[in-house]
Amino acid sequence: MSSNLPDGSAELVQLMMKHQRKLLSYIMTLVPSRSDAEDILQEASLTICEKFADYTSGTNFYSWACQIAYWKVRAARKKYATSKVIFNEEVFEVISQTRVEMEEELDHRHRALSKCLQKLNERDRRMVLIRYESGHNVKAAAQACGRTIQGAYKALTRIRKNLHDCVSLEVSVETP
Repeated sequence: MSSNLPDGSAELVQLMMKHQRKLLSYIMTLVPSRSDAEDILQEASLTICEKFADYTSGTNFYSWACQIAYWKVRAARKKYATSKVIFNEEVFEVISQTRVEMEEELDHRHRALSKCLQKLNERDRRMVLIRYESGHNVKAAAQACGRTIQGAYKALTRIRKNLHDCVSLEVSVETP
């Protein structure tokens, strides 16, 4: 990183870049919509920057950042009180804790999925990545890959089954 940055800024940027997607994923388990989660992530990111001097370098940054995000979600819950789906406080606490406890398993499954995606042929991998990674719908993925919508649905069903089987095998092989 640039030496022009204030002390700790390079570490903060590196840690935020590494953990931002996981932090968004954590927040999304606790709020009703992706746009709400993204708003809370922005607020949490500002607080993380403001409080970074309180972070102990070398400790678990992700857990520390999740605590900040957790309190941002709690503060935002009033906004969601009129939402159709709102969890009571006990359910909210259980979901939050379960998400943190499952982080290692989710990381393990994510690594397995990455391996399995690499095993797909180029056309199938492109179809999945366009459909899910970029947030497009099936129609857009079908057009980008030269398939009919019906063909894309059939292909995605087959690809998802293959990925599920592959991830299950990878996880069972890697589990001690």
